[in-house]
Amino acid sequence: MVFSSLVFLFLFLPVTLLLYYVSPRKLRNAILLVASLIFYAWGEPVYIVIMVFSTVFDYFNGIMIDKYRHRKAIARLFFFGSMAGSLGILGFFKYGGFVIDNINQLFHLQIQMADLPLPVGISFYTFQTMSYVVDVYLGKVRAQRNIITFGTYVAMFPQLVAGPIVKYGDIASQLASRRVTLDRFGEGAELFIRGLAKKVLLANNIGLLWTSVKAQPVTELSVLSAWLGIIAFTLQIYFDFSGYSDMARGLGKMFGFDFMQNFRYPYISRSVTEFWRRWHISLGTWFREYVYIPLGGNRYGMIKQLRNVLAVWFLTGLWHGASWNFIVWGLYFGFFVMIEKLFLLRWLERLPAFARHMYTLLVVIIGWVLFEMEQLASAWRFIGVMFGFGGYVFADRQALYDLSANAVLLIVLAFCVTPLPGKALTHMKQRWRTAGVIVTPLVYVLFMVLSTAYLVDATYNPFLYFRF
Repeated sequence: MVFSSLVFLFLFLPVTLLLYYVSPRKLRNAILLVASLIFYAWGEPVYIVIMVFSTVFDYFNGIMIDKYRHRKAIARLFFFGSMAGSLGILGFFKYGGFVIDNINQLFHLQIQMADLPLPVGISFYTFQTMSYVVDVYLGKVRAQRNIITFGTYVAMFPQLVAGPIVKYGDIASQLASRRVTLDRFGEGAELFIRGLAKKVLLANNIGLLWTSVKAQPVTELSVLSAWLGIIAFTLQIYFDFSGYSDMARGLGKMFGFDFMQNFRYPYISRSVTEFWRRWHISLGTWFREYVYIPLGGNRYGMIKQLRNVLAVWFLTGLWHGASWNFIVWGLYFGFFVMIEKLFLLRWLERLPAFARHMYTLLVVIIGWVLFEMEQLASAWRFIGVMFGFGGYVFADRQALYDLSANAVLLIVLAFCVTPLPGKALTHMKQRWRTAGVIVTPLVYVLFMVLSTAYLVDATYNPFLYFRF
């Protein structure tokens, strides 16, 4: 089940909200937990066992670590047991086939492994349980003794399948006690509808252009077609994932939770370093706190700092998928982050803002080719077309048609990746308060109606981050 589905919007969510609000406060975590298990089991009836096991396993490990906190050897045993178990489950289901395939190719073997589908959201909830155990072990949080409360933290459906990655310490007090006002619920509803519109009306529509370009043989593409296609994907993945994150945060507010912002207009960045401070913020924060800083961060000289950056970006690429293209994608961005740390940021500061922005967009767009193409050879060929290597024509009839057919949509999307729409809405509310009170709800009703109308007839409604 996805948020951008009619079943979720008009059956699951209304029923869950009704049961949640008519229930006594002490039962609301249980209601949310049961609803979350149903949400997950809707599409993953078998793999719900893995999520439940991970929850119970790390609930137990957290309690044992807390109990034996003053007996370091025993606490350390449970800590490493938890890390091994969590990484073992993630490694088996997400990376087992990748490892076996590479061993077969390297040693000319024919080891067989069952082709298991990837459990939805396993990367997200595994990182959450791991961060919880680490924080308990380090004494940052106390172990949660209530299995229902801990299960709610892990399985909470708003952020279960695609984040943002929520640390236990950030919402521990909210799990214990929370209160929702009508204004707060309204803020959540607005945020959810904005995210739904971004996903359904923007991401899905521009995604059709990328799907069309990607379906064409690379040898038949023009330079313009290649650029149009990858720009379309660049916009699709942003509106798809940030829209889903907005929906998750909006749902969280409806149930009384505050989740961290996961995107902050990344395409206005003027360096690659800044881009990754604005994109998938919860993942970057997780790697910073649980990998980069424990490795030493920037405390032991530039050489070790660069080593730590490289390790983080290797793992970031690997986290996204069991494929060499993701690893190369991670190292590609790690390279730019490193050279910016060494000297490039100082050079960029001397350039006009527009030039810095163009540099960042160029690096990011080429990175998305590596990210999206499953085979590295296909990525290199596509990049070659983008830059005209091999005698490709600049534009053909198909490219000109795609450009004219999508020109208005591209202009709208370019406007919407900036803070300008939000600023305009805020300005309207503040300057024309009466009109704002009337017009703003009408705008959101229109977004909801248009999104619903699209979903009724939609045959194209992918969610890109389900594969992670």
